[in-house]
Amino acid sequence: MREGRWRRAAIRVIVFALLACLLCPLALAEDQMIDPAYPVPQYVHWLLDVARGELGYQEGSRGYTKYGEWSGDPYAEWCAEFLCWCVDQVDQQHGTSLLRSVYPMYSSQNTGRNWFIREGRYIARTGFVDGWGSQWLIGQEESMASGSYVPQPGDWVFYSVDGTNTSHVALVEYCTQDAQGVITAHVIEGNMPDRVQRNTHQLTDWRVMGYGTVRDLADIVMQSGNTGKKVQEFQDMLCYLGYLDAQYATGTYGPSTVEAVRAFQQATDKVPTGIANHHTQLTLQHIYEETYWQDDANFIVRDE
Repeated sequence: MREGRWRRAAIRVIVFALLACLLCPLALAEDQMIDPAYPVPQYVHWLLDVARGELGYQEGSRGYTKYGEWSGDPYAEWCAEFLCWCVDQVDQQHGTSLLRSVYPMYSSQNTGRNWFIREGRYIARTGFVDGWGSQWLIGQEESMASGSYVPQPGDWVFYSVDGTNTSHVALVEYCTQDAQGVITAHVIEGNMPDRVQRNTHQLTDWRVMGYGTVRDLADIVMQSGNTGKKVQEFQDMLCYLGYLDAQYATGTYGPSTVEAVRAFQQATDKVPTGIANHHTQLTLQHIYEETYWQDDANFIVRDE
C-alpha cells in the first residue's frame, strides 16, 4: 500500500513538472503591451472609454444604427459614423471641441484620410503618400520605412481593399509585441461586420493604408497641387526668408511656391526641381531657425 502511494505521488510530481515545462514557454511568449511613445492626452482616454462602452452594440433591422441616425442616415455603413459619434460624446460630456478640429466629421469614402492629410497628421503605412511623396519623422534624416510607425492610442487607422480608396476605419486602443518582435495594433471598430468589437492587425498588414495621428509627428515631400497645413507652414518660412511674397502663402502649393522653392534650392546648391523634398525642407528649417533666433526684432518687447 505504502509503495503504491509513493508511486502515485511520484507520478503526480512528474505530471506537474511536465505541465510547468509546457506552460512556462507560453507564459514567456505572451505578448507584451508597448508603452505609448508620447504622452496620451486626457481626451484620448475619454474617447477610448466611450468606445469601450459601446462594445457589443449590434445594428438592427436593415442595418439601422444610432450612429447612422446621429449622422443623418440611419441605414448607412457606419464605421466612420461610430468613431465620429464617440468623439461627439466626449465633446458633450467634457466640454471639449474635438470634432472637426482633432478628428474629422465625415461619412464618405476617403474623406477622413484626406482630412488628416490636410491637417498634416497622417502617416502612410508604406511611408509614401500618393500625390505627395515620402515621409519622415520630424527632424530625422532618414525616411520612414514601410510598417515602421507604431500607432498611438487615439490614432485612427484607415484600411483599403484596393490599395487606393479607404474601405474601413478603426480607433487604435494599444499595441503589443510578441517574442519574435512582431507588433500588433489593437483597435475598436464599428460595422465589422454588424457590431462594435475589438480587432487586431500587424503593422505590415497590406490592408492598412495609414494612420490619422493624434500628434503632428511626420513631415512629407510637397509639390505642385498639394494643399494643407504643412504647405502653409513651409510657405511661411519661405516668406520669412524672402523667397515668397506673403500673398502667395495660401496653403496651396502653386506656381509661385514652385518658383520660390527653385530659387531657394539654387541658393543652397541643390538641384532646382521646385519640389520640396526631404533635404530641401530640412535645410530650409535649419536656415529659418538660425535666422529667426539671430533676428533681434523677434525679441523686442513693446509697450502696450
